[in-house]
Amino acid sequence: MKAFLAMGFIAALAMSPLHADCTYPPPPDKLPDGASATLEEMLAGQKTVNAYQKAVNEYISCIDKELDDKISKAGDKLKPEQKVDMQKIEAQKHNAAVDQMQSVADRFNEQVKVYKTRTKG
Repeated sequence: MKAFLAMGFIAALAMSPLHADCTYPPPPDKLPDGASATLEEMLAGQKTVNAYQKAVNEYISCIDKELDDKISKAGDKLKPEQKVDMQKIEAQKHNAAVDQMQSVADRFNEQVKVYKTRTKG
């Protein structure tokens, strides 16, 4: 019975928003194609990637704060294993966001290389 109550408590913590929900930012719909893009399109792509990176960093800050708030709110009711589980979930969200952000940056940087190779001359 205690295990059931503990699981219910974790579920309630995980689902209860303590402040504005942390919204996972979608990656850019389209990045410029370095083989055909103009300088203006490449610069616009850079702005898009920078805005996406900023949004991901804000998301990460939000989920970090959300975790801290949940742990603080739970206080003594939170068992060490529950805290570890919550931290694992947050770490997975954090790592997924960073991986996605890195993937977008890598794809854009590849297009920058293509653009520079094409326009070198």
